[in-house]
Amino acid sequence: MARPPFPARSRPLPRTPFSPSFWRSPLRGSWLTSVLGFVLLGGITVLFLTGLLSYAAYNPGLSPVNDKTPDKGLLGFYLFSWPTDPHWLYRLTQGVHVTLGITLIPVLLAKLWSVVPKLFTLPPARSLAHALERVSLLLLVGGALFEFVTGVLNVQLDYVFPGSFYPLHFYGAWVFFGAFLAHAALKTPAAVRNVRQLRAEHDELISPNPARPTVSRRGALGLVGGGSLLLLATTAGQSFDGPLRGTALLAPHGGAEPGTGPGGFQINKTAAYAGVHAAETSEEAWRLVLAGRTGTVRLSRSDLLRLPLYSSSLPIACVEGWSTSDQEWRGVRLRDLAALVGYDDPPDVLVESLQRHGAFRRAALRANQVADPRSLLALYVNGADLTPDHGHPARVIVPAAPGVLNTKWVARMTFGEL
Repeated sequence: MARPPFPARSRPLPRTPFSPSFWRSPLRGSWLTSVLGFVLLGGITVLFLTGLLSYAAYNPGLSPVNDKTPDKGLLGFYLFSWPTDPHWLYRLTQGVHVTLGITLIPVLLAKLWSVVPKLFTLPPARSLAHALERVSLLLLVGGALFEFVTGVLNVQLDYVFPGSFYPLHFYGAWVFFGAFLAHAALKTPAAVRNVRQLRAEHDELISPNPARPTVSRRGALGLVGGGSLLLLATTAGQSFDGPLRGTALLAPHGGAEPGTGPGGFQINKTAAYAGVHAAETSEEAWRLVLAGRTGTVRLSRSDLLRLPLYSSSLPIACVEGWSTSDQEWRGVRLRDLAALVGYDDPPDVLVESLQRHGAFRRAALRANQVADPRSLLALYVNGADLTPDHGHPARVIVPAAPGVLNTKWVARMTFGEL
């Protein structure tokens, strides 16, 4: 008996992603891709701008000590002296940068999923213009994944990538954003047309052999939006005070405050991690060395306590996106320390720490930061001595400066032009 003909609907599906019929989701289409693209257009632009502000906040043009990207050349054209007002400036800009970046992850993944068939289009290049577009697309996709992955790993303090985070993220951002701008310039006119209609007449993203739909495209957008809102709710609290802080489950510093009492607020590195031991921070052993125009001065903590003391209410804000509320610091003004070594008009200063591990055991501050009356060499916080993990016996605290520039366990301060 002859076998019946093989039913058309039972024919095996293509098993190679280079076949258009391999991609069967009925959700793919130019409308969905364009909507996701417009969300990313606004979000990534804000990410790039706040990232540049974060880089400027390190004052890389001040001193090679602060400059983690010495070969930046023209990429540093926009750099300016980072201000000290408002005192919460870095807390805001970096909080937005990190929180928005994490919130956009579902949108980015959905956008990449929506266009993945185009990565397998054959032939790879139909013309020189098409080849250039494909190269820019690879730079765009690769750059996006690189920036988001390294950013998330940095937030989690997980440095599994080779090299320093700062130059990798900085140069990667310029490559990615350049490809992003080129892509936006080419695709925005068509995207505007696409969002005005649910289905284009000639839509190469629509599968020629779609599967049965289980959710609408607007429903898919709702799922992506819900994922983003969930990440927002479990991340944003690291930049706020009060009950919201307890919702920051994905932030490494967003849970319960470390310890209790006056020193019960966030830290990145403990004294043990930094290699700072109690024997070298004791009253008998520790001395602060000040160097400047008139020579060198050595001060014990008791000597510092005999100088005029001032108070400042300032937060700590770190590149990982977390920040504290305003803490009450008390200590000697940096401008008064500069006066002890011959500077009535405060200059730049190089601050060196006792810490033995970490990229920022030395940091430079600009003259405007030294001159600000709220900038202190803090000896107390919230009415008590600094704890070892918060920088005992003395630490720098400067308004609007990134946390790593608020050097802990200060050993030496060299005033003068850097």
